Amino acid sequence: MPLDQMLKTCRVDHLGIVVPDMARAIAFYRDTLGFEVGEPRALEGQGIAVAFVRFENTHVELLVPTVPESPLTELLEEHTVNHFLQRVPQGGLHHVCYVVPDFDAVLARLPATNVRVLGNGQPILGASGKRIVFIDPQCTGGTLVELKDGGPPMPDQAQP
Repeated sequence: MPLDQMLKTCRVDHLGIVVPDMARAIAFYRDTLGFEVGEPRALEGQGIAVAFVRFENTHVELLVPTVPESPLTELLEEHTVNHFLQRVPQGGLHHVCYVVPDFDAVLARLPATNVRVLGNGQPILGASGKRIVFIDPQCTGGTLVELKDGGPPMPDQAQP
């Protein structure tokens, strides 16, 4: 299948929302709005905790820093959760994540279209155990975009 046709099968996986207070954010989504919210969990080595709000067609990923300095600066540059809260203390929309069916083909295509992957350009394992990269917002019209591998998760990784 040609890449342009394959990309039409991509879907929004989640919206990443940075929050200054995870308990308060969970209470809002669960108690005020009545949505199902998973238990928050710290992501080892990433300096963040996440909780997923489940919807029929997508998720909201609530993100809060767990350390004063993000260990992900090499990956996200000035777009870490910590940097975000410094700029926007009340929190807000941090990124949009798209699942792509042929992750490697999309990654190979990015340099030819002058799209820069943040950090060293290499994927890391995200909260779902799948490979992810982040695209420089200067290449996307101002939005931090996460691309997520549409293949199976790596062993021993939790699913949102």
